[in-house]
Amino acid sequence: MATESTRDQIFAQTQQVVDFAFTAAVADVFPDMVRRSVPGYETVISQLGVLARYYAQADSTIYDLGCSLGAATLAMATQVRQPGVQYICVDNSEAMIQRCEQRLQRQLPVASFQTLVEDICQVPMQRASIVVLNFTLQFIQPAARQALIERIYHALLPGGVLILSEKIKCAEADQQALMTELYLEFKRANGYSELEISQKRSALENVLIPDTLAIHHERLQRAGFSQSLVWFQNFVFASMIAVKI
Repeated sequence: MATESTRDQIFAQTQQVVDFAFTAAVADVFPDMVRRSVPGYETVISQLGVLARYYAQADSTIYDLGCSLGAATLAMATQVRQPGVQYICVDNSEAMIQRCEQRLQRQLPVASFQTLVEDICQVPMQRASIVVLNFTLQFIQPAARQALIERIYHALLPGGVLILSEKIKCAEADQQALMTELYLEFKRANGYSELEISQKRSALENVLIPDTLAIHHERLQRAGFSQSLVWFQNFVFASMIAVKI
């Protein structure tokens, strides 16, 4: 249970809404924000450990792109048994990386991980057995998404996997309307007021741009992945895996 000091109240008061950014204030409340805003988030994080246990290769690198506070990396590191695995956590938010590094230092051997404040579209990648984009691609400009997925494909070793979790949109308008209403009900059930919901939605409107699952599958195929599949979905959030043969 979040304490009062870590509870997400960023949009609780009427304010001039600007585009959402991962500021220090967001980093301070991020665990509560993501738990109350992303249905199934905790399940996705815990199962990343299972997927990493299966796909990690010895003497390889695992990249957590858009790592926020490092939850995905920690979930994977607790399950991976292969030797010589290095974790590289990348985020363009200095506030997130500072807290991520502090968290990882408490729980992982320092030599096993590296944190970088960098644009994930530019960071060098090589010898990857796993790349995680956990609710991150949705914040990348749509025109830049294909190139990023292709860079990830080329960085993966044979048998390596991309784990891609995203907010999605439905192809059919009536399905999208229903899923949106159910998602809003989820947020209400988690204590968000109508003001908070409305103001955050406005803040994210030009920042978080979701794709349909069909677009994701097509993008992955164009990058070289022969197969991609959805392993988890909850309302308008889904997680996919794509393996490099």
